[in-house]
Amino acid sequence: MKKNIVYKILEAHLVEGELKAGEPIAIKIDQTLTQDSTGTMAYLQLESLNIDKVRTKRSVAFVDHNMLQQGFENADDHKFIQTVAAKHGVLFSKPGNGICHQVFLERFSCPGDTLTGSDSHTPTAGGVGMLAMGAGGLDVAVAMAGGAYYINTPKVCKINLVGKLSPMVAAKDIILEVLRKLTVKGGVGRVFEYAGEGVKTLSVPERGTITNMGAELGATTSIFPSDERTLEFFKAQGREDEWMELKPDADAIYDEEITIELDKLAPLAAKPHSPDNVEEIASIGKIKIDQAAIGSCTNSSYEDLMKVAKILKGKKVHPDVSLVIAPGSRQVMEMLARNGALADIISSGARILENSCGPCIGMGQAPGTDGISLRTFNRNFYGRSGTLSAQVYLVSPETAAVSAINGVLTDPREFKEDITVELPEKFLIDDSMILKPQVDGEEVEVVRGPNIKPFPINKELTDSIDGKTLIKVEDNITTDHIMPSNSKLLPFRSNIPYLSKFCFNTVDEEFPDNAEKYNGGFIVAGSNYGQGSSREHAALAPLYLGVKGVIAKSFARIHKANLINNGIVPMVFENEESYNSIDKFDELVIDNVLQGLETGILEVKNVTKNTSFKVKVEVTEREIKILKAGGRLNFAKNS
Repeated sequence: MKKNIVYKILEAHLVEGELKAGEPIAIKIDQTLTQDSTGTMAYLQLESLNIDKVRTKRSVAFVDHNMLQQGFENADDHKFIQTVAAKHGVLFSKPGNGICHQVFLERFSCPGDTLTGSDSHTPTAGGVGMLAMGAGGLDVAVAMAGGAYYINTPKVCKINLVGKLSPMVAAKDIILEVLRKLTVKGGVGRVFEYAGEGVKTLSVPERGTITNMGAELGATTSIFPSDERTLEFFKAQGREDEWMELKPDADAIYDEEITIELDKLAPLAAKPHSPDNVEEIASIGKIKIDQAAIGSCTNSSYEDLMKVAKILKGKKVHPDVSLVIAPGSRQVMEMLARNGALADIISSGARILENSCGPCIGMGQAPGTDGISLRTFNRNFYGRSGTLSAQVYLVSPETAAVSAINGVLTDPREFKEDITVELPEKFLIDDSMILKPQVDGEEVEVVRGPNIKPFPINKELTDSIDGKTLIKVEDNITTDHIMPSNSKLLPFRSNIPYLSKFCFNTVDEEFPDNAEKYNGGFIVAGSNYGQGSSREHAALAPLYLGVKGVIAKSFARIHKANLINNGIVPMVFENEESYNSIDKFDELVIDNVLQGLETGILEVKNVTKNTSFKVKVEVTEREIKILKAGGRLNFAKNS
């Protein structure tokens, strides 16, 4: 007894270690998901593990990111993923079937299961009671091969929801409030478990919005109980046989607790350029907007878009505003088309995009110069929209729709019409765009286009590493900063040599040239380095450019794991003041590296300044072996 939901799932899947906060553990993974932006690399890595069939309960490959086919590259990647999935026992969700997290929630999520996905918003499935975690592609490949997933046992923070949301206040406002309270670093080493009387007032899609954007807290994941509302959702999806009740014990123990009073929440917005820069819309004021974008894995459900359709019905988008809407799945799009809601949306002057990630990842619909864009997405990092001068605000679908009509940022409570939406007893079910793998995979020929290049593999770690400080960056550097992911670069996600030419190009355009000139070196960073997307390209591109180590005040969880998996040493300043003593192009030397990994302390000599400072290497015994081997693939081959 006294178990929370998180520990119940972890205990049921534990294969190594002790469930004690901060201690390393290994767990069995039931399901995996990949998407095409990270999937090509993940399946190349899976092939290198030499298995015939995946060994999970279910693995699904989605195509939802690289949808703009200006050349052959994206289409070739899609064909590669389709054929390698057919060969190795992976389900394949075709382009147009929808965003991985929305489709997974609808068709594959299971309470009590574990899930890893090569996308940081994999925690969306926590909305039904899954322990769903984002990871690097290599970790997902290993899970598909039957290997365990390694994490440090998280603290479990109970978020107690009391009361009920007021009209026109949304689930998006709940997670924005959590971000306002805790910041983008507040979830590091934690899982957020939602509880309280307010939980039963939230539908599964609303819960999915909250767990999805919980990724912006830096959390391991977020989770809701599986209750009667969850059962309603599963019945409507024709999947009640995969439902189970999952709730904490009455006397469950938590490491921390936060209370959110739902009836006191007001509509919120995250201002540029961070999801935790949150303020009430009423206090921000009626700023003129140029664009509103509704969709993404955060807010593209049937419930979200039905509310938007009710707001737009009989009204017109303001002449100065471009409103774009992307349904999250084909199921959602077809249901809107059949019940007439899509006609109401189109009649308003909104532009309908395909069922994909689209502008959330910079794949089209970039704002104009200095444009102000309201987006129902999960991230508003600098430059992510595709326009460096854009000002992006994160808001609920209700706020975006009302503001698009008025032409200015508007508190949606000013809209007085009823937009209550009842979820249908039965969703439209058509899985014809989810292709089953071949029974005899040996007969499948994997198709590889010319843009698919081998991924870089590191060499064994030497006892001395040295090099220039190639770049020095501040706090909260995201993987978007490290390896941008716009429409021009996404087609090359399977071509690291080409992609590396754009590493850090929104921060320092000369970084790739300097890395080549000085034969690699070090990255020096502030706190929360590598937050955001799970893309391991943010480790692979620096590896290709010769980066030997990263010295930071602190790391985001997934990016730190990706660095270790690729044999790049992640180091933390023992004294944060040492950060101020380093300048770009300082020559750094670290001796006795192999012994230092064992003690957890390394001494860094700044040859240029004739000074030295100490750094911590906070890794497990297993991770030490991975680093010494030059990465996880080398480690696996040598084991």
